[in-house]
Amino acid sequence: MGINSIIIGTGSAVPEKVLTNAELEELVDTSDEWITTRTGIKERRIATGETNSQLATEAAQKALEMAGVKPQELDLIIVATLTPDMPMPSVACLVQKELKARKAGAFDLSATCSGFLYGLAVADKFVKSNRRAKILVIGSEVLSQRINWEDRTTCILFGDGAGAALLTGTKEDRGILSTHLHADGSLWELLTIRGLGTAHPLNQEVLDKGWQYIQMQGRDVFKHAVRALESVAWEALKANSWTSDDIDLLFSHQANMRILDFLRERLGLDQDKVFINIHKYGNTSAASIPIALDEANRSGMLKPGMKILMVAFGGGFTWASAAMRW
Repeated sequence: MGINSIIIGTGSAVPEKVLTNAELEELVDTSDEWITTRTGIKERRIATGETNSQLATEAAQKALEMAGVKPQELDLIIVATLTPDMPMPSVACLVQKELKARKAGAFDLSATCSGFLYGLAVADKFVKSNRRAKILVIGSEVLSQRINWEDRTTCILFGDGAGAALLTGTKEDRGILSTHLHADGSLWELLTIRGLGTAHPLNQEVLDKGWQYIQMQGRDVFKHAVRALESVAWEALKANSWTSDDIDLLFSHQANMRILDFLRERLGLDQDKVFINIHKYGNTSAASIPIALDEANRSGMLKPGMKILMVAFGGGFTWASAAMRW
C-alpha cells in the first residue's frame, strides 16, 4: 500500500470587524436585498490593522494545536495568497518567523481563489515522498486592500480571512486520493489586478484607471466558473470511480450562492451535502475553502471515512479539485 497524505489539524482566523450589507448601503448605491439575492452574502470580515501574515499565523497556530504538533516539527509552510504583506519576504517566511518553525522551508503560491487546492496538491506530492513530513498549507487574504469601495460590482463581494490545514503521511486507506489542476491564462483580463506589478508599476495612470484594484467582468467570469467547476468536479469523481451519490460533503470556493446552487444541481446533490458559509464571510479567495473546512471540522461535521470533494475557480483563470477520504 502506498502513502497517502492526511489532514491532521485545521485552523482559521478572521478579522474582528464585521461589515454588513446594511453598512454597505451607506457607501455605495446598493441594498441588502440586492446583495443577498444575487450573491447570498449578508456580511463579510474586514481587516482594520490585521495583516495577512498575522491572520495566517493565527490560523496556523490553531491547526498545530489541534494536531498536537510543535512548530519545530514542521518541514514546509505553503501560503496561497494574492495579497501578501509585501513583495518580499513571502507571507510564508513571516509565518515561519512568528511560529519559530526553524526547520521549515517556506514559500508563497499564487493561484488566486484556487490557491489552497494548488497548495494542497503540492503538499500531497511532498508527503508522498516522505511519510513523516509535516506540512502547513494556508490560504490567507486581505482583499479589502485591493477593493475600490466606490465600485458596487466588486466591493460587495470580498472579505478577509485565513484558513490552514496541517498534512502528514499515512499508510491507511484514507486521505487525499487525487488532485486536479487547470489554468487558462488567455482569459486573464476578465478578472485581474493590473497595477502594482512590473507591467504597470504604481504611477498616476494606474491610479487614474483604478488598476490597483480588482477589476472583474462578472457575467463572463460567472459563465466560465460554472463550466469549469462542473468539469473539474466530474474529473475528480471519475478519477476515483465515484458517482455524485458517493459525495458526503462538497466544499466549493465560496464566490457566489448562484454558482454554488448551479454546481449542486448539476451534481445532483442535496443541500445538506454542500457546505456553505458565504453569507458570513463573502469571497475570501484562497482562504475560502480552508476556512470552510475548519468550520466543518470543529463543528463535528467531518466523520472518519467521509468522502469529500473540494473544488475552486479563480482569476488567472485557474481551477482545481481534490478528492479525499476523511
